[in-house]
Amino acid sequence: MKPLSQSFYERTALELAESLLGKLLVKDSPEGKASGIIVETEAYMGAEDRAAHSFQNRRTRRTEIMFGKAGSVYTYQMHTHTLVNVVAAEVDTPQAVLIRAVEPVEGLHLMEERRPGRKQVEWTNGPGKLTKALGIAMSDYGSHYTVPPLQIFDGWSQEDFDIVTGPRIGIDNTGEARDYPWRFFVKGNPYISR
Repeated sequence: MKPLSQSFYERTALELAESLLGKLLVKDSPEGKASGIIVETEAYMGAEDRAAHSFQNRRTRRTEIMFGKAGSVYTYQMHTHTLVNVVAAEVDTPQAVLIRAVEPVEGLHLMEERRPGRKQVEWTNGPGKLTKALGIAMSDYGSHYTVPPLQIFDGWSQEDFDIVTGPRIGIDNTGEARDYPWRFFVKGNPYISR
C-alpha cells in the first residue's frame, strides 16, 4: 500500500476534513503498528477562523507548521493530551484539520495496553484518546503524512457511508465560529466522540 500523495492534502481544510473520512491513519512505533479508520474530523480555516490557532495569522512556535506544506503533521498539547492535525491548503495559508476519532483496525493489543481498563469503543473516540491509543506523540510534530512513522492511506470508499456535519466541539469562547458546521463524521459510527 502506498500512502496518500502530496496532492491529496493541497485543498482547503473544509474540503480536506471531509475527504479524510474513511482514510486509514497508521502509526509505526518500536512496539509495533497501530491504525484506525478516520471517522470524525474538524476543519480550522486559518486567519479568518476565530477558533483556529492561526486566527489573524498568529505565528508562534506552536503554529509555525500550519504555515508550512500541506500534509504536514501538526501536534499540540491540550491539558495532558496530545492532539493531532493535518495541515491543509497552500504554504502560508495556515489551515488544518483536527482528527477527532478513528475506528481501530490494527494493533488492537497495543491500543488496549495504552488505554487500560477501558472498553474498545472508548480507546479512540476522542482526539486525545486516539493519539494515546495509536502512540502519536509531540515528537511527530513537523513530520509529513507521506512518510513514516505517521501516514495516511486509502481505506473505506466514501460511497459506503453517509457523512454528517455539525458544529465543532469545545470551542465555546470563539463567538460565531463555534456555530460553523465544520465538524464532519461518519453517520452512526460508534467511535464518534461525545
